[in-house]
Amino acid sequence: MKYTPIIGLEVHVELKTSSKMFCRCSADYFGKEPNTHTCPVCLGMPGALPVPNKKAIEWCVKIALSLGCTINKESKFDRKNYYYPDLAKGYQISQYDQPFGEHGHISLKSGKAIRIRRVHMEEDTGKLIHQTIDGEKASLIDFNRSGVPLVEIVTEPDFSSAEEVKEYLQKLQLVVRYLEVSNADMEKGDMRLEPNISLSTDPKQLPKYKVEVKNINSFRFVEKAINFEIKRQEDLLTKGKTPQQETRGWDENKGVTFSQRVKEEANDYRYFPEPDIPPITFTDAEISTLRSRVPELQEEKILRFGREFSLAPYDAEILTRDRSLANFFEESVKVGKAHGINPKQIANYIINKKVDTSTQLPASLVKNIVIATQTTQVDETELQKIIDDVLTENTKAVEDFKNGKEASLMFLVGQIMRKFDKKVDVNQVKDALLHKLHGN
Repeated sequence: MKYTPIIGLEVHVELKTSSKMFCRCSADYFGKEPNTHTCPVCLGMPGALPVPNKKAIEWCVKIALSLGCTINKESKFDRKNYYYPDLAKGYQISQYDQPFGEHGHISLKSGKAIRIRRVHMEEDTGKLIHQTIDGEKASLIDFNRSGVPLVEIVTEPDFSSAEEVKEYLQKLQLVVRYLEVSNADMEKGDMRLEPNISLSTDPKQLPKYKVEVKNINSFRFVEKAINFEIKRQEDLLTKGKTPQQETRGWDENKGVTFSQRVKEEANDYRYFPEPDIPPITFTDAEISTLRSRVPELQEEKILRFGREFSLAPYDAEILTRDRSLANFFEESVKVGKAHGINPKQIANYIINKKVDTSTQLPASLVKNIVIATQTTQVDETELQKIIDDVLTENTKAVEDFKNGKEASLMFLVGQIMRKFDKKVDVNQVKDALLHKLHGN
């Protein structure tokens, strides 16, 4: 029996605000001494009141707008109740039925649109560190990360392969980096991936179960985890067993998923409106202002680079993988115009030389291109003598050219160019060679 993978995705993006989501503690926690970036609010002490981070909310809305979402003019925060060691107050401030953004999409290269169900705001949890202390296994908790603003982006179950998931994630990572709201550094946990995977004999019908794999931190691992789960679930279904609805972890060393707990449903979390934070409203003018702050994103840049600079889609895609690189290219084009250097020459130089834009200015790059393209006119007498020598040394190539093999012409041009100890004009050499070959 043939089974079709049905895959949805939850992505947590950590915002790079200066302070945490509901308090003034520094959000720059990575690599810091454990439990030094905490206060009564992010530790959930009795009587401590949360105050929402306006910048984080605005950035969340900008992400939603960039993904084509509708912004809810009325929104609120909710308490998501569950007990786990890394959640100090026994609940997480999140959003349930009124997220900031809904109904967006990202289009894949195939033209397939991956629907985005919701984009909502929440706070991060602490971090568990498992160690052996005095010969005994122990779990330590670092609350520095607790309360850092997170944006959760949830798709519909529109993926049918790990390859589609990877492409979507790469596009999403570029969006948040273009917006400059997150570094989206996978190794530091800025972007964490949680696929929901199930199999069905009917692609149009959702199975009665789904398996969520938690907190994966690389595109390569998410591909491996999905493919492992597809095979594991297929083996169970083939034996007449239904996979259990559960949450699983990913063991990157063994390359397998492992069971963590039975999958909770929404009602298990006992959501209710956060009583300490008033509802949040947006006017049309506020939404319009935030929309105007969304920069030109990669797909728009690719189209414009093709239109304005006559770049091939492949070159434009490479130059727009990073917003700063795209800006560097455009500044170089402006400088190059005054020196007769066209956009294609600049694009080729940046791509082929793998230019480090952090250590070079557009003006110095254009200067290097000018130097590299400068040629010297050769004395005709000297050129004719070298051509005669090359033709004598390469009689087979001469015969091949006369028999219609055009590639032989460029071979001969190359041999002539090598005879000079300076950069000469290839067109001058080619014209002189053709005259000689045609007996002129």
